[in-house]
Amino acid sequence: MKVIFLDRDGVINKYPGDSDYVKSWSEFHFLPEVKSSLGRLNNKGFQIFIVSNQAGVSKGIYPQQILDLITKNMLQELDDYNIHIAGVYYCTHRDEDNCSCRKPKTGLIDMAVAKLKDEGLELELKQSYFIGDTIRDIETGKTAGLKTILVFSGKEKPDNKNKWSILPDYTARDLSRAVDLILGGL
Repeated sequence: MKVIFLDRDGVINKYPGDSDYVKSWSEFHFLPEVKSSLGRLNNKGFQIFIVSNQAGVSKGIYPQQILDLITKNMLQELDDYNIHIAGVYYCTHRDEDNCSCRKPKTGLIDMAVAKLKDEGLELELKQSYFIGDTIRDIETGKTAGLKTILVFSGKEKPDNKNKWSILPDYTARDLSRAVDLILGGL
């Protein structure tokens, strides 16, 4: 099974800024070409999972119910475009909680892989990718054995390359260009 793991903020929706969070549905804005890009992946047989750190919940910045509402509305809007998301996994812990699901740890990916196995499917690492907008995302993908694509539509910028602790396999301007790379055979 070909799988795409996506971070949320900065990849699917507008990055809220450093130390800020998407705290309501009115603050959630899909980035340009995201829906068509996800549709292209679905049409080529990719399962899509969203894996995202959302520590604003544990920090008391917004409640779990708001995160659930944002997710419900996001999935409904994607469904309206016939886009299927296989699963959404969030880590709502803080760094200091030292959980196994907070990226760069791979707990969220492990949950998605377990779901696939429960459905009798197996992840094909050579045809699976992690697309994120931070070096933390790249570290997560590499630790999980995935190909990684860093997009510059969110937090990270190309000018910071000399500060990166790990290098992505590929970089792209945004999700649309990352999908171009994947579907073009890289």
